[in-house]
Amino acid sequence: MYFFIIIKVSLKSLWANKLRSFLAVLGVIIGVSAVIAMLAIGAGTRDQVVGRLKAMGTDLLMIRPGQRGTGGVMSGTQQNLTKEDAEAILREVPNVLSVSPVVQNRAQVKYYDKNTYISVLGATGPYIQARNFELDKGRGFSDAETEGMARVAIIGPTTATNLMGEDDPIGAIVKIKGINFKVVGLTKSKGDQGWFNPDDQVIVPYTTAMQQLFGLTRLSEIDVQGTPGSDLTKIQNKITEVLRLRHRTPEEADNDFSIGNQAEILETLSTVTRAMTILLGSVGSISLIVGGIGIMNIMLVTVTERTREIGVRKAIGARDRDILRQFLFEAVVMSCTGGLIGVSVGVGVAKMIGAMTQFTTVVHPQSVILAMTFAVAVGVFFGYYPARRAALLNPIDALRYE
Repeated sequence: MYFFIIIKVSLKSLWANKLRSFLAVLGVIIGVSAVIAMLAIGAGTRDQVVGRLKAMGTDLLMIRPGQRGTGGVMSGTQQNLTKEDAEAILREVPNVLSVSPVVQNRAQVKYYDKNTYISVLGATGPYIQARNFELDKGRGFSDAETEGMARVAIIGPTTATNLMGEDDPIGAIVKIKGINFKVVGLTKSKGDQGWFNPDDQVIVPYTTAMQQLFGLTRLSEIDVQGTPGSDLTKIQNKITEVLRLRHRTPEEADNDFSIGNQAEILETLSTVTRAMTILLGSVGSISLIVGGIGIMNIMLVTVTERTREIGVRKAIGARDRDILRQFLFEAVVMSCTGGLIGVSVGVGVAKMIGAMTQFTTVVHPQSVILAMTFAVAVGVFFGYYPARRAALLNPIDALRYE
């Protein structure tokens, strides 16, 4: 019962000074909403970066030729990856699900009177699965088509729209560098990756690309997909061992190739975006601390104004802890009220940012809980000193106060 009396008296005191209480709460509202909005931007950015990286493929290692040069001066890329290297990796490295030789170049692609100059990728059937492509229509190409240098192609949705409009691309004949290719598959949209648009490209068998389109004898890349749950670092070390042996690389010499480990890239990007989220949250929390200082200021003014009331309450038997609880509760009520309003404002601002800008925002429940916990902590921390000061007032001096 006594606790409810404290609540009643506290709320009555805050309501008697509505404008002053609102101005004190306003700092907490701004602080909590800033924390939630900043964390939403950070979480959205992290999810977007991780999503784009996963869209490139899962459990993936990308082997590329090393740089050519001496004395620290690089003059180009070595052309040293071969089909036999890819076959050796598949044969000798354990826990490998698939290996896809890759060649890449740009070429003119025509369909009747329309044409576009885009990336033409030579790969194998498993490349589609390794790189997380999904087929919207049609099919991929088989191992037999790859070995037989078949003139078949899988195109992206942007390419299909640019060349064929609303027409069904499956079965259409397109010309790549003047050579007819039959479209057998259409990929689902992945979205522009910034540095590369996987929706605007043509994928053909790598043997066809090497022999008939570009006249290449070396590979641009070898993509290796590990089995689910496998240790990519161990696979990478074994691939390094196999390729150094095949390329007859001296023990003291550096690798003449580079291996991109998707798991390491993902971990690095996650660490960077996590640090950015913490930084953004810290910036927002500064506003919350400023709001807490505002609550302390108002509570000190309130204690001064109610000094005589405190003296009367003590004179009729109120203990120090009773006075402490009342004023501390008033501070917590203000911070919690500001926190609840700030949560609503912060979620609204986060959604508005996501809708009106290019930023992706994601509000996680943990962010809301963190902001509310911080708001309550601010109320307790900044409300304790004024409450303690009120509790330690001498009742005789308080009764004499004018």
